[in-house]
Amino acid sequence: MKMKLFLPGPVSVRSEVLKQFEKPVIGHRTKEASEIQKSIIINMQKIFGTKEDILVSTSSGTGLMEGAIRSCTRKRALICALGSFGELWQKLGIENGIETDILRTEPGEATDPNKLEEVLKKKDYDFVGITHNETSSGILNNLKELKPIIEKYSEIIWAIDTVSSAGGTPIDQDKYGIDISITSSQKCLGLVPGLSFASFSTKAVEKARTIENRGHYLDLLLLYNYSREHNFQYPSTPAISNMVAAEYQLNYIVNEEGLENRFKRHLTMSNYFKDWANKNFEVFGNKKYLSPTITCVKNTKNLNFEKLSDEFSKRGIVISNGYGSMADKTFRVGHMGDTTLGDMKEFTKIFDEILKNI
Repeated sequence: MKMKLFLPGPVSVRSEVLKQFEKPVIGHRTKEASEIQKSIIINMQKIFGTKEDILVSTSSGTGLMEGAIRSCTRKRALICALGSFGELWQKLGIENGIETDILRTEPGEATDPNKLEEVLKKKDYDFVGITHNETSSGILNNLKELKPIIEKYSEIIWAIDTVSSAGGTPIDQDKYGIDISITSSQKCLGLVPGLSFASFSTKAVEKARTIENRGHYLDLLLLYNYSREHNFQYPSTPAISNMVAAEYQLNYIVNEEGLENRFKRHLTMSNYFKDWANKNFEVFGNKKYLSPTITCVKNTKNLNFEKLSDEFSKRGIVISNGYGSMADKTFRVGHMGDTTLGDMKEFTKIFDEILKNI
């Protein structure tokens, strides 16, 4: 049975995209490879809302999160966490020998700009990593609220984790003065897992040049320099077939569906499902900061998630339990990628049937 994924990633991938993997493998040092990677850069710039350079890595988004904090922190890093994946970013910093502090929020809340300002005044930070959209809790940070605080500190490199938001909601990097936006292929971009993408501002490049021991595979400056000097190619052999599929899908997103239409579709799906969830359960989190790509639902009926998951599996559907300490207390539904409003309506219809019989 073909399973339909309503996960917060990975997502179901269009058959047209999967067919790109049937094409013959090409050489990663060919002109064709350069053209593919150039096309990816152009379209990712539009998705991130930036004119800055774009780097592509054969890794998960976690890889480029590690690369960003290691490549661009000389003094001390601060991570603004909304949940588990912000906690992970702090861990990545510490494991790379970087003094890394964390500003946590109350569960279901976004980063408080006043608290951010208080923390920044206490120590000399030169890297701030902020979770844009928290996959574990379905909370979206408001970048407009945070911009006036961070821009007071000219030395700070501002990086954001958009792993579950880029391609599903506007990022507007240049509008907010962000230096590094990081995402991966398997969520809102509607691709298979395996690639991650990061913007890399001129300011971040100059900062990285002052940092020693940036590592190798995830050294953002090495990726940047090599790509510029070798016609958009990379030091190591990339997942070239994934890049072929990425070129195809990103062209579809930007030039066929169109970004505004895509963002509108994600918001429409989100509003529809959250309305349903609030009638039957309760949506987790502050209503002011809810994600347009993921909904975290409180398990107010105390359903056994394993049994619930089994019922969905019988019907060809996969959903996700709550993450970490929120497991069983919540469950998560993704409405991202190329999922449609029709898909969401069919999903809730099936959910209604399950609730009558479970």
